[in-house]
Amino acid sequence: MPNLKLIIANKKYSSWSMRPWLAMKVASIDFEEELSRFDMGTMHAHFWEFSPTKKVPVLQHGEHTIWDSLAILEYLAEIEPERGLWPTDRIARAHARCVSNEMHSGFPALREQCPMNMARTPGKLDLTEETQTDVLRIETIWADCLAQYGGPFLFGEFTIADAMFAPVVNRIEVYEIPKTNAMEAYCATVKSLTAFQEWEHAGAAEPWICENVEV
Repeated sequence: MPNLKLIIANKKYSSWSMRPWLAMKVASIDFEEELSRFDMGTMHAHFWEFSPTKKVPVLQHGEHTIWDSLAILEYLAEIEPERGLWPTDRIARAHARCVSNEMHSGFPALREQCPMNMARTPGKLDLTEETQTDVLRIETIWADCLAQYGGPFLFGEFTIADAMFAPVVNRIEVYEIPKTNAMEAYCATVKSLTAFQEWEHAGAAEPWICENVEV
């Protein structure tokens, strides 16, 4: 099998890059990492060199290019089925896909008001009503999954669903969003992952600042 290369942007800010990177690390999938940092001055024009959408992340597998975080994760689940990136049970797998797709396409207010930032000094914001609604929905998803599948991850063991929600853990922490007991437990579980800590430390150490996402 040809080598896998994952092209990502700044670990400090790029929540979409984090998702497949984290899943590949947790699942022990070998890959080459290439960081191509954001360039606000050119609106990341250099991304065109490897991405058909001028967005990250991008997975290169031999001659093939796969873009979009969730598409990459689905592809990895297909080529590495033994890694358990989706639940084995059909109904649980459908449930995991539902919440993963909801994270992929939803929660615009939370994304806008509370962008991921691995280097932000924790501090509260006055959340808009729309952001509070997003947080409440995430709280419900996490509580339901943890209750139904027993934790510590959303579907018992780590899956793509956890990779999709991992950047939310950073948002909750650095914007000091109030947590229920279920949210507290789940955030602690995700933060305990060696891969999460590795990404967090690398992001916090990056010298590059994108003023447009600094809150």
